[in-house]
Amino acid sequence: MVDRAVEAYPKLRASDIEFKLPQPNYTINTLTYLEEKFPDYEFALIMGEDNLKSFHKWKNYELILEHHHIYIYPRVSDGSVETRFSNHPKIHKVDAPIMELSSTFIRNAIKEGKNIRPMLPEHVWTYLDEMNFYK
Repeated sequence: MVDRAVEAYPKLRASDIEFKLPQPNYTINTLTYLEEKFPDYEFALIMGEDNLKSFHKWKNYELILEHHHIYIYPRVSDGSVETRFSNHPKIHKVDAPIMELSSTFIRNAIKEGKNIRPMLPEHVWTYLDEMNFYK
């Protein structure tokens, strides 16, 4: 599905690296592998603000923060972000419009028979529909 989502964007490429790593896999393992495999590149994380709320529970989150920048996309959500992350020099909140669109929303909307076709790239919608995902 990711392949279909990025096919119209020549500067983006889907990766299956995480599927090839030993399980269970953690973000720190993926980042370590990427650093070793591609030492000339710098890797960062992009996550929704809702994920930042539980980031302190991630395996080796301190190492992630030590070596990588994290870009936070705003979300409408309950709860608050841990104070230790509020002004962290490696955590950058992106000034972007809040879009109430998530994978959970998409799955639930399809299950409920709602038309979400305009919210997805055409190739992704076709794939979801052909495979009868989330129905």
